[in-house]
Amino acid sequence: MASRKKNLQGLVAATITPMTEHGEINLSVIGQYVDYLVDKQRVKNIFVNGTTGEGLSLSISERRLLAEEWVTKGRNKLDQVVIHVGALSLKESQELAQHAAEIGADGIAVIAPFFLKPRDKGDLTAFLREVAAAAPALPFYYYHIPALTGVKIRAEELLDGIQEQIPTFRGVKFSDMDLLDFGQCVDQYRQRQFAFLFGVDEQLLSALVMGATGAVGSTYNYLGQKTNQMLEAYERKDLSSALDHQFCIQRFINFVVKLGFGVSQTKAIMTLVSGIPMGPPRLPLQRASKEFIDKAEAKLKSLGFLSFRDLKNGNLETST
Repeated sequence: MASRKKNLQGLVAATITPMTEHGEINLSVIGQYVDYLVDKQRVKNIFVNGTTGEGLSLSISERRLLAEEWVTKGRNKLDQVVIHVGALSLKESQELAQHAAEIGADGIAVIAPFFLKPRDKGDLTAFLREVAAAAPALPFYYYHIPALTGVKIRAEELLDGIQEQIPTFRGVKFSDMDLLDFGQCVDQYRQRQFAFLFGVDEQLLSALVMGATGAVGSTYNYLGQKTNQMLEAYERKDLSSALDHQFCIQRFINFVVKLGFGVSQTKAIMTLVSGIPMGPPRLPLQRASKEFIDKAEAKLKSLGFLSFRDLKNGNLETST
């Protein structure tokens, strides 16, 4: 049975996988990355090897090495390190889950297999149950992202009776815009004290109103400070200030989405604002263009997120 440690809550950065110019994983900057998240963004939870981390484009050995490095460098600095162990192969997913337990991770998460897909809730639950059983001491989270997996099983449906099937189940990373489904997850199952972790950064305030207990996202790597300001305003019931912060975040996200925004662009922005080289993405993804980087930099400056001093020192400054 998974230990009843503190529930995963607050901001969780979906970590980027740093790579060298030759496309190999770059473990040497992970320690600097941890310090940046904690000191500059006030983010102390991470989600490793997920979509933002190009987890499904990495080999099993690379995923193991990254998990080990994040756990090691995060020790006594981060609150929780959750490792995404989802894979198309059940055996590989089980191997990664067992490895996460062995290295001292704080939890595991699993995406739905998306090539030979589960047909229904029963199929999906059976797969998740077998992965969770490989790490029976770790909290288990379901990573719900139907836009990428094509698995349209509603999260509310999956949660019905899931703890009877998976005793270590602790919550869901909900990366979908269906607030009806998300709201019903909270409404129907909050008495179970699950973690309801929202995964659409630009809609987080709406999810907080509906009962989100935390959030996992890529922008918290470089907009964590600003998002924390929004969370704090919401906690003190200052909805006007919370809205101002959310709208400011949305202005940036809306701008880059129109330019074309994904993992490649996230790596470029993180390199720009943190000063830590994230390197190129792995094929088939291509590098962000110089035009994108220049326009994103200008927008960050116009919103007060970035100054010339920040570019020199690798610091991100948030507007108030």
